[in-house]
Amino acid sequence: MKILFFADNFPPEVNAQATRVYERARYWAEWGHEVTVMTTAPNFPKGKLYPGYRNAWRSTEVIDGIRVVRTKSYMSANEGVALRTLDFLSFMVSGGIAALFERRPDVVVSTSPQFFAAVAGWAVGKVRRVPFVFELGDLWPASITGVGAMRPNLFLRLMERVELFLYRQSAAVVALTNRFKQDLVRRHIDPAKIAVVINGVDLPRYSPRPPDPDLVKSLGLEGKFTLGYIGTHGLAHALENVVEAADLLRDDDDFRFLFVGEGASRKKVMELAEAKGLAGKQMIFVPSQPKAAMPSYWSVCDLALIHLKDTPVFDSVIPSKIFEAMGMGRALLFAGPAGEASEIITGEGAGVVLPPEDPAMLAEALRALKADPARMAQLARNSHDAAPRFSRERQARDMMAVLEAVVERRWPGPCRT
Repeated sequence: MKILFFADNFPPEVNAQATRVYERARYWAEWGHEVTVMTTAPNFPKGKLYPGYRNAWRSTEVIDGIRVVRTKSYMSANEGVALRTLDFLSFMVSGGIAALFERRPDVVVSTSPQFFAAVAGWAVGKVRRVPFVFELGDLWPASITGVGAMRPNLFLRLMERVELFLYRQSAAVVALTNRFKQDLVRRHIDPAKIAVVINGVDLPRYSPRPPDPDLVKSLGLEGKFTLGYIGTHGLAHALENVVEAADLLRDDDDFRFLFVGEGASRKKVMELAEAKGLAGKQMIFVPSQPKAAMPSYWSVCDLALIHLKDTPVFDSVIPSKIFEAMGMGRALLFAGPAGEASEIITGEGAGVVLPPEDPAMLAEALRALKADPARMAQLARNSHDAAPRFSRERQARDMMAVLEAVVERRWPGPCRT
């Protein structure tokens, strides 16, 4: 099958979308499918071009059997709404035009969070007369108001109309969570066209290993109980509350809070930690690292933190770091709205679930877990045992079943996942 995939982030970028699209497409390429990814020159999250790349109108490369076509875009840091929207719109235009000069695919796929890439995918599918599939990775634009970046307004209402138009026009919608599907059905999208394919982890890359001795030494983690937050430091994550929890534990030098990544909230979080005298002591901040380095950073963590803002829109998300931590055999500490993510963690016995944005409860949970090594060990075992049920290979097969059914005009049908 010839697959044309729109994604505005792709390796060497390391956010959740880039990782998901790459790891899954790599399996498809190994299985003999022709995969072309339309994307931009790498610049996320700082809006600065990665070394070795040009922001050219069109350039191509092959990464692990995946043909990657990069098109020119307006580059903006992952902060604010207006400039990021301009970034998204520029890729919609440049990527959409460039895709018209590619070989005719069998199916066009686009992924969110932002859906302007999906507009390009839908338009290309129409022009080339091939089916269009929308992978729903986030409820955008609802998440914009959820993080407080914008108040409800006419612009967002118009964007929701575009969003619903794309769902209705797609041959299939592949939702990453069951609650995403429930949201679409509530908004009158035909449930028969929606498949749920839960996110996952690439198990060949993420597996239990001893703590990386060089990192332990360089980060000063010898003999410390380390809570790791690895991923985007965004408005959705309310990480200022983690700083407050660290402040409550400042008298216990056994604790370390390791933050690895970038994002719109990173500067604010670091400034708060500095103001409290925690930065470089109990709180350690490491900039975004290459994806290949992630297992080493996970290896030095005793506990994986998943932290979300207290807003209803986030009861539907399942952060991808949950599955990476499972693959690494790490116990999980989830603080966020009750929903699908908390249900997975509780159901698998893989960690502790707390209410969102409660520093005192977070600090108390950390004290309790540090004092109970036997419980920590059991949570870690349960976490690792759960990982195969959420493998990237399984996700790739489930999504491929949908794509094949769409191309063969069998969708919706008995192959629904």
